[in-house]
Amino acid sequence: MTEGDRWPDTGPPGTSDPDLFFMAEALAEARRALAIGEVPIGAVAVREGRIIARAHNRRETAHDPTAHAEILVLREAGRLLGDWRLEGVTLYVTLEPCPMCAGAIVLARIPRLVYGADDPKAGAAGSLMNLVEHDRLNHRVEVRRGVLAEASGELLKEFFRALRRSP
Repeated sequence: MTEGDRWPDTGPPGTSDPDLFFMAEALAEARRALAIGEVPIGAVAVREGRIIARAHNRRETAHDPTAHAEILVLREAGRLLGDWRLEGVTLYVTLEPCPMCAGAIVLARIPRLVYGADDPKAGAAGSLMNLVEHDRLNHRVEVRRGVLAEASGELLKEFFRALRRSP
């Protein structure tokens, strides 16, 4: 773990909101995905002010339809914590989770989700549907929407513009 993985309680100006700090780390993961030709979505799992796991989309490189950033980071967090119940973990992701990922977030007992850009076509945390706060499920997730949404959205737009330009 590097020094940048921990929330600097007395950080530099402009970092007084830990959600901004950790979403910037998720954006760094999204840039890693972009660099390898994956849809640029990144995620970090945070517990007690520390990043315990980080991941980015790997569907294309892993040839795995479930290799979304959220699924990969949940797997790693569970492995590191030795439990599938990820109590006390906040998940930061650059794009609103899809139904598969939202379901996994609920099943993992994640108490808090912070995401960047809305996904009106597949978002399952409030845009298209809302699995994470559904009152009939046995667990509900507190959600903060729109953190660094513009930066998250720009990465996605850049990726899809380049994809449309390629032969």
